[in-house]
Amino acid sequence: LMPSILFVCVENSCRCQIAEAFARHYGQGRVEAHSAGSRPRGQVDATAMSVMQERGISLASHASKGLEALPQVQWDAVVSMGCGEACPQVPARRRVEWKIPDPARQPLIVYRQVRDMIDEAVQGLVNELQEAR
Repeated sequence: LMPSILFVCVENSCRCQIAEAFARHYGQGRVEAHSAGSRPRGQVDATAMSVMQERGISLASHASKGLEALPQVQWDAVVSMGCGEACPQVPARRRVEWKIPDPARQPLIVYRQVRDMIDEAVQGLVNELQEAR
């Protein structure tokens, strides 16, 4: 069974979408990645899509969704970003809070910085989960 990661934020339109995409990219065949929001916006942020496209990763098939859309499982890792108490508690072997700012409605450079922070954090997490197996 592959380790599972859930990324949770408020709107599930930007940071968690980027994190899910990087986790699928780096963890292909090694981890299962999902994302959800406590109050999903219903669409993926267009600027997030474009900064990921710069890396050759498409978010076109992604959807902004709530937790009810996810499998009811115990996750190996649940990563929350910026929702604090609004982040719903789902069963997890391990919880992590990433202090990564929300780039929404910020200039493009901020989106790129956030994308790169998430990129690095996801690579670290995927490697840790692999080593723990």
